[in-house]
Amino acid sequence: MELGAFSVSLSVKNIEKSKVFYQKLGFDVVGGEQSQNWLILRNGDHTLGIFQGMFEGNIMTFNPGWDENCKTLESFTDVRELLKTFEAQGVDIIQKSINGESGPSSFSLVDPDGNSILIDQHV
Repeated sequence: MELGAFSVSLSVKNIEKSKVFYQKLGFDVVGGEQSQNWLILRNGDHTLGIFQGMFEGNIMTFNPGWDENCKTLESFTDVRELLKTFEAQGVDIIQKSINGESGPSSFSLVDPDGNSILIDQHV
């Protein structure tokens, strides 16, 4: 089962200060909209999202259908299939936003230690 590209989504207090800090660590802004309080940063194959005031805590994010550079994969496990597999295994899903038979959709779960995981398909 392929979960897609991995990133960490951080809840930050001040997006400008966080952006400058991560730029000092070698990250470049590659997406997002700072005026909307979110940015996507990359250092090599490592992707980090910073979000001010959008959610509490930090989130591990997987993007089915994308590689590490947000390029669409030729083949991948659709988010809907991942959801069915996880539910069949007894994984508690805390939020579902599934639309149609294909295309963008998402769902969330929490691991046994309270860490949030978002499965977020954009393609």
